[in-house]
Amino acid sequence: MTSRLARRLGSVLEPVVGQVYFSPECHQNYVALGFDPSPGDANGVALPDGPAYFASRGSLLGQVSGEVIAAAFGVFSAAVVVPSVQLAWTRTDADTIRSARADGAVGQLRRLIGDRPDGVERALELLQRAAAMLPINGRHLAAGIAALDVPDDPLAAVWHVGDFLREYRGDCHNAAWVAAGLTATDIGMLTELSWGMPLRSYSRTRGWSVDEFDRSEHHLRDLGHLEGEGPDTRLSQQGRHAREQIEVTTDDQMRPALGALGDDIEELFDVLAPWGETIRAGKGYLGAGPHDLG
Repeated sequence: MTSRLARRLGSVLEPVVGQVYFSPECHQNYVALGFDPSPGDANGVALPDGPAYFASRGSLLGQVSGEVIAAAFGVFSAAVVVPSVQLAWTRTDADTIRSARADGAVGQLRRLIGDRPDGVERALELLQRAAAMLPINGRHLAAGIAALDVPDDPLAAVWHVGDFLREYRGDCHNAAWVAAGLTATDIGMLTELSWGMPLRSYSRTRGWSVDEFDRSEHHLRDLGHLEGEGPDTRLSQQGRHAREQIEVTTDDQMRPALGALGDDIEELFDVLAPWGETIRAGKGYLGAGPHDLG
């Protein structure tokens, strides 16, 4: 029950909150700060510029180095993050790009679902109830959001608190795979195989080298998590179990939020799910795929 509810909460939040990374309004704000425009699109969804992405999301931590941002994000190679952040801080500062990020995220929501979509006040009430119960110790990005003021506008506040919950789960997930003794490339490869994707496909977007992938593949084989060779490489039963346990551990860390919501959680799902469908239909977020929590 915990995993079902925790994953459903993550799933309905994802397009409502995660649309910040694909928002044309965000991209326009970043261009105004000197960043490059969106480099292209995926089925009509505008993709983010790398330096703008790392700096805007990383700004939740303050004016910090690329090494700190790479550590907090967890799954990206520092070899990609560090120079991107160094470039970004020659163009803007953390406070400015953080404001541009929030403004663009809420701007896209207003365009796609309206200024006051049905249930926005109730959604805010429930999200704040859930967020209030979560301890921030060890959750770096979530703590950065918790340090900020909640906007007065209900829709902006929903996005803000939703961003906290999304990053909180991400912080918990990083803690889970680190505690399991895995590296960033290990978890990337386990994840893409669990999604039914080829080895080194999705995880390649995180900037890792061939040598780093080779070391991870040897490590995962030594652990007994992989079977098959080449394009036929797949998770073993043990590997599938290990990957699922990481997700279960992540789910368990969301228990205080689920407990605070109680039976009202289904009402929250009923409000957020239609918003997400509208956002996807409007090309504000990627279509449903393996990255969604089930």
